[in-house]
Amino acid sequence: MKKLLLSALLLVSYAAGAVTLDDIQQRFAAQQVVRAKFQQERQISGMSQPLYSSGEVLIAKNTGLWWQQKHPFPMTLILDDSHMVQVMGTQAPQVITADSNPQMFQFNHLLRALFQADRKVLDENFTHEFSDLGKGEWQLVLTPTSTPLDKLFSTITLKGQKYLNVIELNDTQGDFTEITFSNQRPEPRTLTHEEQQRFAF
Repeated sequence: MKKLLLSALLLVSYAAGAVTLDDIQQRFAAQQVVRAKFQQERQISGMSQPLYSSGEVLIAKNTGLWWQQKHPFPMTLILDDSHMVQVMGTQAPQVITADSNPQMFQFNHLLRALFQADRKVLDENFTHEFSDLGKGEWQLVLTPTSTPLDKLFSTITLKGQKYLNVIELNDTQGDFTEITFSNQRPEPRTLTHEEQQRFAF
């Protein structure tokens, strides 16, 4: 009887501690602003050595995504609901609008949805397999079902714990990209004045 009771308690404890995709969505939805460092490794089919880059990223739920590569060369990418701005070093900014390139903004919308684990967008564009890896760690494997995503990627895998820690991109050409995030900082919960200026263009 004691063994049966202990087994039942362990089962309840496991169920209570199991992480679900809905849990992740709620957790990410509560994160208004997240700042982090990133490292990217890209393995291109036919190339013997991978390509590396690193920098900083800022995800603001109601504003957009700011991505600043520092190495191997400076490049800044800014995404909001209607604009994409790319700045290469000291060159003049290149601005693309949702009207001029709707396909790019479909991908932009998806990219921000990945950072927020937006269940509606995920359900519309992927089949997904969620795994609780234990100790609060989880993995979400996304297989694209909509065009053009299914022409670009075989799978997109997200891994994390409290925050999104890793994005793995397997593309249809056989290339593989891994982006690792570290030093995530949710405070302050609103953009500073300097951060607001990053989106002013």
